[in-house]
Amino acid sequence: MTTVLLVRHGRTSANTGGVLAGWTPDISLDETGRDQAEALARRLAPVPLAAVLSSPLERCMQTAAALVAARDGAAVVTDERLGECRYGDWTGKELKALAKDPLWQVVQLHPSAATFPGEAGEAMRDMQARAVAAVRDWNDALAAQHGPDAVYLACSHADVIKAIVADALGLHLDLFQRITVDPCSVTAIRYTPLRPFLLRLNDTGGDVAGLVPPKRRARRRSRRIPPSSDAVVGGGAGGGAGSGAGGVGGRPEAGRPATTTPPAAGA
Repeated sequence: MTTVLLVRHGRTSANTGGVLAGWTPDISLDETGRDQAEALARRLAPVPLAAVLSSPLERCMQTAAALVAARDGAAVVTDERLGECRYGDWTGKELKALAKDPLWQVVQLHPSAATFPGEAGEAMRDMQARAVAAVRDWNDALAAQHGPDAVYLACSHADVIKAIVADALGLHLDLFQRITVDPCSVTAIRYTPLRPFLLRLNDTGGDVAGLVPPKRRARRRSRRIPPSSDAVVGGGAGGGAGSGAGGVGGRPEAGRPATTTPPAAGA
């Protein structure tokens, strides 16, 4: 039942300026982004984190650093697989100009077929594959080290987080543009032996008590399938309280719903 908290980096001047930052170096958080990261650090303070991971890009590293600042002995571990999609020749260009490129419609409607131009360009399907692999690898490593209820945080980028969410929901990558991930939002996924559960999506202000791992009780069960993999038929009470075998599933916990603004590429 390892749980990953996927956090998008705080706001940057590239976000407000409508520029596709990609892997451009030295893109830092703006004042609002720094405030967002500090506020999120306070909000997540009650949640014990087995690890804090980050994309190697500066905007994510700054966000992750703010999140561990008040956690004694905590360190940020970088994983390049959590890095932004490599947009190739699109990097650094204004979104309004890119929207006139024929590839824009492919990115919007058929992203699994989209490969960004230039030697450094990456296919969106490859971005999803490496990001999902990173989460799965960390799930196994941290569960082995800290137990099955380990909670960890990974700071990444909008398209990367959307791709991970699509995988968790069993959605084709071509549907991932229906998902919205705002700056410094929390998306929580609990992985069980049979299926992932999406606990939070694009949460920018909800209570985090439901993300604290429960105290484990010794009990005997004869079932082969761990009860934590069961969905709650009928939806349950929410937040894991009295919600049936798995204590997960059902309706999402309190948090801000995703917006309906059409997504643009990038973070």
